[in-house]
Amino acid sequence: MAFGETFDENEKIYNWLAQNGYPELAALSSAIRGSEEAFTWLMANKFPQLAALDGAIDKNPKAYEWLKNHKMDFLLVFADACNERKPALVWLAENNLEIFLHLAQKIKKFRDNQTFDYHKKPF
Repeated sequence: MAFGETFDENEKIYNWLAQNGYPELAALSSAIRGSEEAFTWLMANKFPQLAALDGAIDKNPKAYEWLKNHKMDFLLVFADACNERKPALVWLAENNLEIFLHLAQKIKKFRDNQTFDYHKKPF
């Protein structure tokens, strides 16, 4: 739940994640919000799956393929849910993973209200 709050511009929660053992979630939040520095941090700190998730949410085919090749099936479903793909939404609901539906909706809402830099570093 704390991760989702970072998309409501809750800096207190963001800082809590970063300082209490979840820096990868803080970095993922920043990457999803367009930070190249966060993307680079994820790669440098051995979280390529989260960097690829960021790319897959951005509909980057190379990132999506990386997740597929590394059998990161759940992250693929989550990326699809963030892009409102019905099969992913149904799968999460059928598997009682409402928290991830909630997170996907928060990310989608955040992204729908942003202007993206198309120069964002590709995965």
